[in-house]
Amino acid sequence: MELNYLQEFVVLADVGNYLEAAEQLYISQSALSRHIKAMENELGILLFDRNTRKIELSKFGEILYPYALSITQTRAQYQAALFDYKKNILGTLSIGSIPAMAQYKIIDLLFLFQQENSNFSLNLIENDSLNLIEMVRRNDLELAFIRSNTKTHPDFVQILYTEDPLVAVMPAFHKFADRKTLRLSELTDETLLLLDCDTFMYQFCVNECSKAGFEPKIGYTGKRSENILAMVEKGAGVALLTQNPILHLKSNDISIVEITPRLSTWISLIYRKDKKLGAPAKLFVSLLESQNAKKP
Repeated sequence: MELNYLQEFVVLADVGNYLEAAEQLYISQSALSRHIKAMENELGILLFDRNTRKIELSKFGEILYPYALSITQTRAQYQAALFDYKKNILGTLSIGSIPAMAQYKIIDLLFLFQQENSNFSLNLIENDSLNLIEMVRRNDLELAFIRSNTKTHPDFVQILYTEDPLVAVMPAFHKFADRKTLRLSELTDETLLLLDCDTFMYQFCVNECSKAGFEPKIGYTGKRSENILAMVEKGAGVALLTQNPILHLKSNDISIVEITPRLSTWISLIYRKDKKLGAPAKLFVSLLESQNAKKP
């Protein structure tokens, strides 16, 4: 007999309604009905009294119920125990990253780690740098790849991974499109397109504009670079983005111009200074450091 059927039997007995039980079990009502019927056919008995408006256990169902409940609870307990063993003994790497994992080859690092450490499971969270920092601070994550404009952080160990400069992205017909570089202050009168206001990149761009002596005129903020570039192509404004994530999206309809003086952002791996890393996290840090050492 399927163990899942026993769990479904227990839930149906508890709620007394096929529709509600099916919703709790995340299956269709017809599937639940088939499974209960299959149990009854296998046992050669009726488990529920169907002569009343409310689904009620038959005498046979009442006999089965405590055993089915015990089996269901035991199953949940051993599944939890196995999960804890896998997490605490075999190990889980709990790590976060900014969304551009492929462009920065973070995916390659994670794949290499899993190849070398197949006994460890991976818990990967994708989020913005500001949120990832708080998740590491709260111990929701051990490690995180973040973007910042500094090479050190007072609360975290920060291992530099790569640098990525800020660039201005504009339509190919823009007056600055043929320039190799431009000063940020030259964008004073431009409509700027930025990533969302709750991201590190938004704060970074607004702060740098302020340092350059102007308050940016923001025409649009969005979550995806692809959408921002599509708006640039239509002439909606000039985007301020970092270079690496958009190189593969470049088209003949846009121009990417470097900002001078260079405004760098840094992709780094961080973890708390006051926290002892687990075995998987230690191995990942070692892997990153060894890969960094191979860079020219």
